[in-house]
Amino acid sequence: MGHWRRAFCLSDKVTHAYSLEHQIVRLPYKAYNGKVDVAWKTEESIMLEEVAVNNQPSTDTEETMPCFQTPGPTVTFHNLRYRVKERLGMFSRQWVDKDILKDVSGIMNPGMNAIMGPTGSGKTSGDTAKVETGLVLWLGLRSREQGCSTLVLEIDFPAEFSSNPDQTHLNQEHLIITDRLLDVIAGRKDPKGLKSGQVLVDNTIVTSELRLCSAYVVQSDILMGTLTVRENLAFSANLRLSRKEYSSADKEMRVDSVIQELGLKDCADTKIGTMFLRGVSGGEKKRCSIGMELITSPSLLFLDEPTTGLDANTANSIMELLQKLSKKGKTIIFSIHQPRYSIFSQFDHLTLINKGEIIYAGAANKAITYFEDLGYKCEPFNNPADFFLDVTNGTILPQKHNNKSEKCSSSEEMVENENPLAVIYRKSPYFLKVKDQLSQISDGLDPEVTKGDRVGYATPFCYQLMLVSGRTVRNILRNPQTSYAQLFLNIFFGILVGLIYYQIPHTLPEALQNRTGAFFFLVINMVFGNLSAVELFISERVLFIHETSSGFYRTSAYFLSKVFADLIPNRILPVFIFSAIPYFMMGLKPDVEAFFLYCVTMSMVSLAAVSLAFLVSATVGSFAMANILIALPYVVMMVFGGFLVNLNSMLSGMSWLKWASIFRYGYNALAIIELKDQVFTSNYTRMTGDMYLDNQEIDYSTWGFWQNQVALTGIMCVCLILAYVQLRRINRWK
Repeated sequence: MGHWRRAFCLSDKVTHAYSLEHQIVRLPYKAYNGKVDVAWKTEESIMLEEVAVNNQPSTDTEETMPCFQTPGPTVTFHNLRYRVKERLGMFSRQWVDKDILKDVSGIMNPGMNAIMGPTGSGKTSGDTAKVETGLVLWLGLRSREQGCSTLVLEIDFPAEFSSNPDQTHLNQEHLIITDRLLDVIAGRKDPKGLKSGQVLVDNTIVTSELRLCSAYVVQSDILMGTLTVRENLAFSANLRLSRKEYSSADKEMRVDSVIQELGLKDCADTKIGTMFLRGVSGGEKKRCSIGMELITSPSLLFLDEPTTGLDANTANSIMELLQKLSKKGKTIIFSIHQPRYSIFSQFDHLTLINKGEIIYAGAANKAITYFEDLGYKCEPFNNPADFFLDVTNGTILPQKHNNKSEKCSSSEEMVENENPLAVIYRKSPYFLKVKDQLSQISDGLDPEVTKGDRVGYATPFCYQLMLVSGRTVRNILRNPQTSYAQLFLNIFFGILVGLIYYQIPHTLPEALQNRTGAFFFLVINMVFGNLSAVELFISERVLFIHETSSGFYRTSAYFLSKVFADLIPNRILPVFIFSAIPYFMMGLKPDVEAFFLYCVTMSMVSLAAVSLAFLVSATVGSFAMANILIALPYVVMMVFGGFLVNLNSMLSGMSWLKWASIFRYGYNALAIIELKDQVFTSNYTRMTGDMYLDNQEIDYSTWGFWQNQVALTGIMCVCLILAYVQLRRINRWK
């Protein structure tokens, strides 16, 4: 099929060109869904652009230290061994320990510190070549059917993909080992898994509370989509900058400074965007995520794969921004997956990990020389990141052309060890130098004196509650679909109930049958109408975990703000609208006190039901599981509500469930309000509402009515307390 032209790391895209004649096909490489869009264009003449590849900068330059304005902290980690438990099988009760990090040690100085490593399995390394070959064959047949003899293919790869098609990964598997090293250093991993070792910042022992005083940018951009860039940054500044040290004007100046520094001035007043709202671009969103952490002017910044999901140009601009920050005295540590050369050339320090062990740690521009000394050959135009992954995956084997490589490959320790590159590194001058430096630091370390101080929140509880509540209300006002739907459904069902039970007469049997049926239908609507509350904590679960882990606010402030902001606009106000419509349409008691008690009862039923939904929402993390868990207790409560089944005739072993039924308390209270002191007739038959209540064993005394309200209040309080407990128990460790 002819000539193949490639552009290595010198442009924003990797172009594969196949020449046949008079046909151009451009293929955007979409790795997220595995599809390829084909756009056919016919031209009379084609000029294939020649790509110059002979001016690629060399990676073997001498190490140069960046010029810092102020020295940043030095992070050291000593003999880190992190272990997790894994189940032997799906139905097995046996657990085994698996070492993720195996006695890892290193030093990271101010500058750009990159952590790289393979995905682990490498099972998709050949998929791209197969897909590409099939596409070319299919396009060749199509072009010949159309009478064309030239076919030019351009395939655009995102920044995180390799420039070598034989090594491109179609799926975005996370770098398990590199991410866990980053998370352990940053204090984001569960400390229970750290079996040995310690992390020091400027010779000070730190614990997991390092996450409260450092900055950590997660892989996925976690921002409030209904707020603008400026509002998100202001939210971070107001919560994370102390009111004693920074005035409101100082915080505004800090926000403006970050916007200017990150190049967000043009989109400062643009909303981030949601699935219903168009917002900023991916690069602007990533810069805003970084800005949320830069508000506190941290000297230590961690980033989890900052180029994921970005195109090549945007990824390069993000890394250039990080390099500028590193030159201002910041220690920047990040994990990254197969960066292009223009990004790799900005690294000051490189740590390569394979199978939980370090195989190289040193200057990034000396890494190729290190592996070439071991016998590995890097092709002239190969991307260094691809070359390192080829070495770790075993795709490239060492060439035995010198004594050093022959000695390493024939060593007994090399043959027996499953990670020979780690063995070689532990014998190298790079590791010996690091080991000596760490020994000097450990010898002069006094744990009692240098233990890191306990870090608290920058703002008080009431101030946090005010700010988080304000953001929640603003989010509801700018994304009112749920509130509108809740209001519309309440109005619709209110009118429906009023039409079904329109002007209930006082003649038997319609008087009692229709009234009791209407009461039960009203309670059912109040309970099941609050199913939407299960999304309260699930929809913002990731945002909550990130912000509480980063020290934005207390869990209690978030919980109370969400509860109050959701209850008033979505649960209480719609209830009064719903209650008023059917009450007068059905012709119930025309009494002010009766109507007031009716509204109170309906509100308490709604609050008790929504509190149970809050509990389920705080317990599980998926909508599917939440819907299953909330439907089960609602149905059980409905059965024991006293309308479908006579509770006095039930088995004694099951009748106790009536005491936990929201339906029972709501139904009894409404029956007391309407039926007490009422008289119903049928020809010569006369029956009072009190007689019916006595027959149903419903206590219609003053305390008999209010005990239903107390029970509903108790259910609400218990569910809210348990919901708060569950919210605190959410696993915040990565």
